[in-house]
Amino acid sequence: MSETWLLLETSGRGGRVGLAVAGQVVRSTNLDPARRHNRDLAPTVAALLPSDGLTGVMVSVGPGSYTGLRVGVMSAKALAYATGCRLVAVPTFHAIAEQTPPEAKTVEVIADALQGQVYAQRFRHSERGEWQPANALRIEPTTEWVKQLGDGIWVSGPGVALWEPLLPPGVMRVEVERRTPDLEAMLRAGLRLPALTAAEVIRLEPLYLRGSSAEEKAKSERG
Repeated sequence: MSETWLLLETSGRGGRVGLAVAGQVVRSTNLDPARRHNRDLAPTVAALLPSDGLTGVMVSVGPGSYTGLRVGVMSAKALAYATGCRLVAVPTFHAIAEQTPPEAKTVEVIADALQGQVYAQRFRHSERGEWQPANALRIEPTTEWVKQLGDGIWVSGPGVALWEPLLPPGVMRVEVERRTPDLEAMLRAGLRLPALTAAEVIRLEPLYLRGSSAEEKAKSERG
């Protein structure tokens, strides 16, 4: 029997919801970026849910929009708990790496972490043709991150446009339209990841690495 997965990608200003059957995305809907995810997500999901059962939910866990990720993760957890289906947490940068051109061997995925910093993670193209993380997701000053780049390294992710003037010569850029995750890439990455255990579902949180802007501001004021 073929597997049916609900896909929730809410890491950006907008969001995407889709349904995949037998390894192919068969239906998808874009959420309105001008409205809050929690207002549109539930009815969109309800319209996509199949009548003959759901294998599981794949949800993007960041880094990305603080509010969007929290709404997506909480919705995925509630659905998995209510239906007993599987839940797979897909790091957003894993999906973005999947969209790197096949001729690349190494890619650095970045996003703006504010205050002159980037979220960054490196991926390498394996002999099996899969993009695998070469190090852990991290936050570091942009000026330090660019020192690690060299010829043959590609860059991708929503942070490229912001920090492009700092990129050294010889660094290749992934095309603009492939720097944010689409549902097909999210599905490919998610199918290689294990489903969470019941205990892991309860503990699941988005990959922020630090608090929201409001939390960081409050912390600095207290300090």
